[in-house]
Amino acid sequence: MASSPAVLMRLVASAYTVAEKAGTIVRKVLQSGELGIVEKTGANDLQTLADRLVQKSICASLSKSFPKVTIIGEEELPAEDVEEELLENGHSSLILQKSCPNQYASLKEEELVVWVDPLDGTKEYTEGLLDHVTVLIGIAYGGTAIAGVINQPFYNYQMGAGASLGRTLWGVLGLGAFGFQLQEVPDGKRIVTTTRSHSNKLVIDAVQAMEPHDVIRVGGAGNKIIQLVEGKASAYVFASPGCKKWDTCAPEAILHTVGGKLTDMHGNAYRYDANVKHMNSAGVLATLRNHEYYLSRVPQAVLQALPSD
Repeated sequence: MASSPAVLMRLVASAYTVAEKAGTIVRKVLQSGELGIVEKTGANDLQTLADRLVQKSICASLSKSFPKVTIIGEEELPAEDVEEELLENGHSSLILQKSCPNQYASLKEEELVVWVDPLDGTKEYTEGLLDHVTVLIGIAYGGTAIAGVINQPFYNYQMGAGASLGRTLWGVLGLGAFGFQLQEVPDGKRIVTTTRSHSNKLVIDAVQAMEPHDVIRVGGAGNKIIQLVEGKASAYVFASPGCKKWDTCAPEAILHTVGGKLTDMHGNAYRYDANVKHMNSAGVLATLRNHEYYLSRVPQAVLQALPSD
């Protein structure tokens, strides 16, 4: 008789179906035209009805199936009963069929921390830049991001009416990454992706110091990491606080799975333990290849302005 799948693989398999449901909720809210926008700390820090419903759906669904896992979501929401239609208790049978990497095979629920960004790229969502939007579910063990699920609710939306919308990318360290085709920027090309709405002098100076051939300014940390793994950009440079652990946990896991790297601007890894501070205070530098080159280009003034945690 086959042994039951490891806790980690069950959690990833559930996170996959929960993320797919989240994508459906995000699309429905947009179709309704009632976005329910509120400002959290200002005009560039928004929350919509989709953020609230998706966080309730993800956190309640995963908590119900994995009561001992620590789940940390972006939105501060009141404790309340979650409507039945928001719950998702399914799981991806394809993921459950894959073998758990040996180093994670005996992990227990209570050793895992899940970081949830219900809607990454909220500002872009409200402005109709739908390809920037992702749902992020990252899984950490021992402070390290070891698995991630990214749903793109509007993938394919430029194909027009009738197009099949949405896709889900996922990965587990030591197993692989799935749901996309890994591609690299052509040799010798440096294309930097950076923030669209949170730029400042530090960000601009750091980007220019990389001597890029091209700069892409888009929303969403999840979206920028997808650009790295699909060969649209070679480095994600954000020399500023602002990004949080729920923005980077899932994308970092998928990026690391395919040989990439995500650090702060000093080259230090971020930790994803349950008790860490949420802000990535020393910025984000992520690459698919040649991380050391980009690190070596970070200006001294930027490093001094962004002390490492």
